[in-house]
This record gives sequence, structure tokens and C-alpha cells, in this order.
Amino acid sequence: MADHEVPVLIAGGSLVGLTTSLQLAARGVPHMLVEQHRGTAIHPRAASFHQGTMEVFRSVGVQEAVDAAAEREFVQNGAIIAVESLGGRELQYFYRSYNDGVEGLSPTSRLFITQIGLEPLLRDRARDLGAEHRFGTELVGFEQDDTGVTSVIRSRDRDAEETVRSEYLVAADGAHSAVRKRLGIDMAGRGGFADCVTIYFKADVREMLGDRNLSVVYVNHPELLGFFRFSITADSGFLAVFATIGPDGSRDSNVGEGISTARCADLVRTALGAGPDFPVEVDNVQRWSAAAAAAERFRDGRVFLAGDAAHVMPPTGGFGGNTGIADAHNLAWKLAMVHGGAAGPRLLDTYDAERRPISRLTVEQAYTRYVLRVDSSLPKDDLMDPLDDASIELGFVYGEAADSSAATEEPPLEDPRTPTGRAGTRAPHLSLEQDGAPISTLDLFGEGFVLLAGPDGRAWCDAAASVAASLGIPLKAHTVAATGPLVDKEERFAEVYGIGARGAVIVRPDRVIGWRTADPADDPRGTIEDVMNRLLFR
Repeated sequence: MADHEVPVLIAGGSLVGLTTSLQLAARGVPHMLVEQHRGTAIHPRAASFHQGTMEVFRSVGVQEAVDAAAEREFVQNGAIIAVESLGGRELQYFYRSYNDGVEGLSPTSRLFITQIGLEPLLRDRARDLGAEHRFGTELVGFEQDDTGVTSVIRSRDRDAEETVRSEYLVAADGAHSAVRKRLGIDMAGRGGFADCVTIYFKADVREMLGDRNLSVVYVNHPELLGFFRFSITADSGFLAVFATIGPDGSRDSNVGEGISTARCADLVRTALGAGPDFPVEVDNVQRWSAAAAAAERFRDGRVFLAGDAAHVMPPTGGFGGNTGIADAHNLAWKLAMVHGGAAGPRLLDTYDAERRPISRLTVEQAYTRYVLRVDSSLPKDDLMDPLDDASIELGFVYGEAADSSAATEEPPLEDPRTPTGRAGTRAPHLSLEQDGAPISTLDLFGEGFVLLAGPDGRAWCDAAASVAASLGIPLKAHTVAATGPLVDKEERFAEVYGIGARGAVIVRPDRVIGWRTADPADDPRGTIEDVMNRLLFR
């Protein structure tokens, strides 16, 4: 008999594992998270977070705390720039302001915060909602069968082993995932192409920065390739070095091998454009591999891969952590619905079908940006053209969510500035009023399914309430009109969502449109029941 029984065991307590825990806790799903380290992140990794990620945090009540913590760490909304050195020639601006062009797409903003600042907020909120976290505890083995997973965990402090029986195991245990390796799941893609280092240092760079608000600084120097991020006080930061360049122009991508503290300090001075006597204190050096690959499958029976366990990519574009959080967001509600009996187990098949294609595309886009922004010496023969950042962040299209009547050949992304409202896409953000208070359409989604009807679509709402009661499924319904409890003052809702005044749309808990119609139905209750049975694989 197992020492513990929980519906879900999460292996890994960093960014993605904590997000999965928070999402499950918000849905009332008991679970256990184990993490071999004794605490959350101690190095400021994954500093940029996109609007889609901030919408996830907003849905579980931590957006304000994250916003405030981010303001303490960085001056927000800065530029992303390429320079020869910080004190030298500016080469190119990728963004003059990090939120340029996306301000109206979401009730949230892109921001910069380190994992040091973010992870404790996720951990504490998940614990407040009932999550069980065991830091200083590692997963040492597991076996799965038709009904569940039996895992062995070991406390680092007590050196004692315990068994955990769970319905499902989520592997969020990083790029070197022991769970993935045990399952024999291979990674496919570009593989590794640089042995990099991140140098954490103290140095006063205020004079070099001047009045520039620079969030990310790519360095394309005759002697090295890398990028900077600086603290809000401009007296510390880190330099990630991808490659060094010899006097003959040859590039060495094995930066980490045998590197010394003195060499690290020299690299920082070079990238700053400072002289040999400029004071630089090296605090820490992390060695890591720049790679681009995705797992050949994201699911094996009752085990699911998420985050870096499922995909690795270079930091160019800031897609890595955000893609992992999107994994957690997609998976958690499905686990909750299946565990609670609202959905059939085949719903879990859609996790791999939806997340793997988008993740592979994102991996390739991060690699494209690495080649174009960092190392042009890498092969370009099969390089994917760079796609619009906002479309990658918010314009995903999930084929498995789409209405069966939709076309089979659909583009993998759409431009969120001109949303279609079609099934399989993110529900567009619109500003509404609810009981006199401002609200985003996205604030209506998160717990269960939501039906939104046009101003003359009350029959759809009545049908949804009847179906929810008779089937015992989480389905709320609202009419969106120029007057009423949910007010669309600009009267844009029906058009943007493509439903017409008498139509309706059903949105999944992860703010993905599952179904819509522009027409009234002869049998709205029967239609809604059929749609919900299909979306929940009942």
C-alpha cells in the first residue's frame, strides 16, 4: 500500500511545476509537488513574460502581486536592442518599448521579472489554495499501470523513501528530465549548438546606460556574442555568452569549458566596452547548453511532459518559460475535468495534439531569432522565416479544439490584432462592464466552460443553464449586450467573436474557443448538449 495517495503528482518545483500546481489548486484538485532543491530559484532566469502568461496569472489571482514584484526588480517596458558593446555603437532596435503594438490585445502587459521574484509568489498562492509542496524531495522512480502511477520519492534531509500513488504524473523536471529519459522519449530538432555561460556580476554601469531604458541588450562584439540584463539599480546584472570570436574571426561555441572567474570578468568588461581596470565582481557562473528541440511525444500513458522536459529552446525571444506555462495551463484544467468526472479520459489526448505542434513551431522561431540576432554562422538553408511575436504569443490555433465543420487545413497562427473568433483560437480580449465595473472578456473564463451569447441570444443562455444542471458540468452563460448585467458599450462583441446578434460561443477554461455559431437553433438545448459532450469527450 502506498504511503500517500493523490490524484496528481508533479515532479519539479520550478516555474512550470509551480504553475501546474497553482492551476490544479485553483480548481480544487488535491496533488503533491516534489522538488529536489530545498527552495525556489536562486538565479534570475526567464526574466521576460508575455501577455498570455500574465493572463494565466491573472486568472488565479496573482497578477497584481507579480506586477508589483516586477516593478521592484526592473524598470518596465524598456527597449530590446543590439549593440557592439554597452558603451559603444548601437546596431539595431528590436523593440523601442517592450509593449509596442500589443497594448490593446490584453488586460495585461508584457513584463520583466526574474524567477527569484516570481516563483515564491506562485508557491505561496498555490499553498494558500491547498497545494502540498515537498521541496528537498526528489522523485527516484516510478511505474505506471492501467489505473495509475506508483512513484518513489526521497527526502534529502531524512534520506527516507516513500511511495506515492497517483492517477497521473506531470513531469516538469527540466531539460534533463529523468522522467522523460526513463520513458525513452527522444528529443527531435536542432539539438545543442553552443556551450554557454551566464555570468552574474556586480558593476556600476549607470554611466554607460545613461538615460536609456534597456530591458535586453544583445552584444555583437568582434570578440564575443551574448546578451545583458541589468538590475533596476544598474549596479549588477548578468551576461549570457553564446560564443567567443578569435582574432581570425573564428567562433568558439564551447565557452563554458574550463572557464575561469578572471576570464568571466574580462568577458563582462569586453561586452560593456570598458577598460581592463574597470571594477567587475563575478558572483556566480552558470554553464548551460543552447539547444532547440522538442520531445517526440508529450504523453506516455498516465505521464505528461511539460516545460523544458517537453521542449528546449534558446532564450532569443523569451519563449521558453512562457511556452512551459502555456503547457501547464492547457493540461491542468483537463486533468481536473477528468479527475472530477466531468470529462472522459480521451480529453487528455488533446494535450499532446494541441501543445506539441505549437511548441515545435515556437522552438523553431526561437532558433530563427538566435541565428538572425546572435550567430549568423549557423546554417540557414532550412531556417524558418521569423513570424510576428504577438502571433506566437497569443495567436495559437489548436486544431483539436476546432469545430468538426471547420476546414482541415488551417494556419498554425493568426494575428491577434485581427482575431477571427474561430474555434481553436484564444478568445479575444474586449473591455466590458459587469454590474457597473470594468472587466475584460477574459476575466469571465478560467474555472469552467462559459457560453457567451449575442444581445438577442438569450435562448442559448437558458439552454446552457439547463444542460449544466442536467449533466452536472461546469458551464456558465452570459448575454453580452448594450444594456444588462454584462455591458458591451462599443457593441463590438458579436462582430469580434463572429457570432452575430443571435449567435453564441463556448469558451474553454483555458480561454480557447471550443465552439461558436452565428445562427439561432431550432433546438438550442440539444445543440449545447451535443457540443459539450463533444468538447468533454463524454
